[in-house]
Parts: sequence; C-alpha cells; structure tokens
Amino acid sequence: MTRRLRFVCTLVAVLTLLVSGSAMAQGFKDIQNLVVEKTLPNGLKVIILPRHNAPVVSFVTYADVGGVNENQNATGLAHIFEHMAFKGTTTIGTKDYAKEKAAMKKVDEAFTALRAERLRRPKPDEAKLKTLEARFKAAQEEAQRYSKTGEFDEILEKAGAKGLNAFTSFDQTVYLYSLPSNKVELWATLEADRFTHPVLREFYKEKNVIMEEKRMGESSAIGRLLDDFFPVAFKASMYRSYVIGHMSDLQSITRQQAMDWFNKYYRAKNLTMVLVGDVDPKTVLPVIEKHLDTIPAGTKPEGPITVEPPQREEKRIIMEDPSQPFLIIAYHRPAITDPDDAVYTVIADVLGGGRSSRLYTSLVKEKQLALQVYAAPSLEGEKFPGLCGIIAVPNKGKSNEACEKAIYAEIDRLKNEPVTKEELEGVKARAKMHFLNSIDSNVGLAIQLAMAENLQGDWHAVFTQLDKIDAVTPEDIMRVAKKTFVRSNRTVGMIETTSEKAD
Repeated sequence: MTRRLRFVCTLVAVLTLLVSGSAMAQGFKDIQNLVVEKTLPNGLKVIILPRHNAPVVSFVTYADVGGVNENQNATGLAHIFEHMAFKGTTTIGTKDYAKEKAAMKKVDEAFTALRAERLRRPKPDEAKLKTLEARFKAAQEEAQRYSKTGEFDEILEKAGAKGLNAFTSFDQTVYLYSLPSNKVELWATLEADRFTHPVLREFYKEKNVIMEEKRMGESSAIGRLLDDFFPVAFKASMYRSYVIGHMSDLQSITRQQAMDWFNKYYRAKNLTMVLVGDVDPKTVLPVIEKHLDTIPAGTKPEGPITVEPPQREEKRIIMEDPSQPFLIIAYHRPAITDPDDAVYTVIADVLGGGRSSRLYTSLVKEKQLALQVYAAPSLEGEKFPGLCGIIAVPNKGKSNEACEKAIYAEIDRLKNEPVTKEELEGVKARAKMHFLNSIDSNVGLAIQLAMAENLQGDWHAVFTQLDKIDAVTPEDIMRVAKKTFVRSNRTVGMIETTSEKAD
C-alpha cells in the first residue's frame, strides 16, 4: 500500500496562483525554523513542528522497516505487524491477560503442529490435518474469550482521534492519527505501551484478513500483472517482492516470527515520532521523554546487503487476459539520495505529470491512442536503487504496441531536444504549488518530515527539495534521459486482451 508524499507534480490542476521565489523561500525558512528535534536517551528521534492554526495535533510514528527488509519464507511480515500494532497490549484489549496468555500459547502450539503437517513431504496426512485443524480452531475460540477486540481504537476514538490509520511499503511502516492538543500525554502513553508491551492477539484470525486482501488484489488483472512485473524488473533486490507477501508465507508465518520481527525492528533506535500541530515543544518534550524513553533502545538493524546488479538486456512480460489492455514501462534509476533525484522528478512531470504533459498531449489529445498516461519518478521503493516508469491505458481499438511506440518517440525527444524554458518554468511553478497544498495538512507534513529524516537522513530535505528542482537545467534532463532511457535498462509489462484467460 503506500504512496510516497514527495514533490511529485502529477495530475495537478491548472496553476491558479503564482508565488514569487523570494516569498516562497521566506515561507520555507519560517516553517523550518520552527522545527524542534530531539533524540531521547534511548535513541528515539522526536521531531516537533508547532502550528497553532487549530487545537489539534497530528502524530506520526515511523518505523524504518518495510518489505525490503524481509527474507524468503517470511514475506509479508512488515505488513502483518502493521495490523498487529492495533491489537493492544498486556493491559489494553484483554479481559484477563494471564488466562489469555496461556490460551494463546495453546493456539501457537496447535498452529505449529498444523503447520508441520501441512509442510510434511511428500504429502500431509489428510485425516491428521482435519484433526489438527479442529484442535487449532478450538484453541482460537478459547483465546478469543479473553480478548476485547478493538479496545485500542476505542480509547482513541473516545478521545476524539481522527484519521487513525497505518500503511506499509517497501521502505517503511507508518502509523498516524490526530488528537485534540490536550491529549498529547494520552498519545505518548499509548505509543509507549504498544511499542513496548504488544500482544499479538487474534494473530491467525488477522492473517486470514490479510490473505483475503491479497486475493482481492489478485482478482484485478492489473494487480496480477504488477505482482509478476516487479520480480521480472528486479533480479536481486527485495523490491522484486510484494509488500503483502506470498500466499504460502502468509499461511505459514507464526506469531513467534512476528514477535521476533518486532523485537528486531521496533526498538527506539529504529523509530521516529513526529508531531505537527498545536503544541509547545518546551511543554510536551518532558511528557514525551517521560513515556517514550521507556521503549527499549535496541540497536539500529543492518539494512539489506544485496545490491541490484546492472540490467543487461530488455525484459518483457506479456499477460493475456480478457480485461482492458494496459502498459507499464520501467527503467532502473538510483536511490532518492542520488544527486540527480530532482532531475527524475522534473522528467516525470515533463513527460507525464498532467494534462499539459508531453505524453498526455501526444497520446491522449492528439493521437487518441490512450485513455490515460502517467509518469512517475519512482515506482514503490526509493530508499535503494529502484525504478522510474510510465503507465498507459490504451484507448478502445488501440494497442499497447502503438502506445509503446509513441512513448519512445517522446522519450527520444527528451534525450535529443532541450526542454523549453516555458516547460521548465511550469514544472517549477507546479512544484511550488504542490508544496503549498501539502503543508496545509498537518499529517501530510508530519509524514514528509519523517520520510525525509529516514530516507534522506535529514528532515531538512523537505525544505531543500524545491531548491534542487529549481536548479535542474535542460542539459541535466538530456544527460539523465540519455543515461537512463536505454533499451537494455528497461522492463516492459503489458496486458494483452484475449477472449478468455490463457491456459
């Protein structure tokens, strides 16, 4: 799930307000100078931005862990724990924790036996499976008697919480909600509790919910294509996986594996907490330290070691399906920390950032080859070398091949003809407008600060991105386009419409 909140100028409405560069720079400076940061004794990073326009505070807890940190046989763990973080603690969500703990132990034992039989080779004993399944079901029903489902959410809702949510991506897991400004201590207490004393109750029941999410995703032809596309585009990087996990892994992952995941990645040194809203740092920092410094420090986990090797040849994947045709073209690109990151942002906007973009003008308006076309500077992960890409939905009676040819023609133009001054000024103006729109939301700004701190190593990057975009020249665009948009560096995926699904 996860879409990144960056200065990506995609599908933005026609610019209606022009902001001068000097006024914009002053606005950035004013906001940036209000930010207060502190690293607690346990290593947890806290970022606070006071904004007193309403008596509300938005809270973001950012765990520097996602699908890219997973391994074979345990894909989906990052997303599973996101669900588990709402299940409560030793004191929240239980009627009698001592009895519940004993009951959950029986559930784990029953599942372990069932799992072993399912994985037995050459094949499981069907009669034994039925017996073990019945025992597992009975153990779950017993444990459920002691659970107060949804109590964590109820506490927050009664306190006036809005936007209670979370998301998991390749690069991070993020928890967010807003509360009245007089509820900061409640937030600190609850976050400290759930990231110190989590109880993964209803674990196997919740796994069923996640597996249903996966089935729903696979019911879409585009979902199935993308599920197969990334493993083709990536040879080694875990960006080749899918955040929700493989079905066989989801079926087999145990509650202990999820607890091991928590113990490794949900420690203070791997967490960032951001508050944006009606707060006084001098008042709330002692409250925050009092509660959040109780989270065990742990150690900062080592990131992935495997590096995606250079692609040697074009890769293509064609899926036959009765659904509408669909085209995705992706090229390998460096991580967000690369000096040319802003150039990719500009390229994506010029190519496919809205109704005035080159691809939309050519494929949709003029040639009527596509219903929609879109370019993204980054597809999914960006902490490590990833992909930039173009997506097109062919018009009725038009083919993927015709759209693909037209896209390459526009890419060649980008490589060989300097972008006009007017186009570049439009990109920069839209970037500024996008920033103004984004900072209207406290939670959006909180997420941006957390992401900049973790993906780029410094929250200040939120306030320097526009300077980097302003510095992009037509020569930069041509240089990066020539380096990136080459046949051997691309992966092409498409849905070819057939009367029925291929065997």
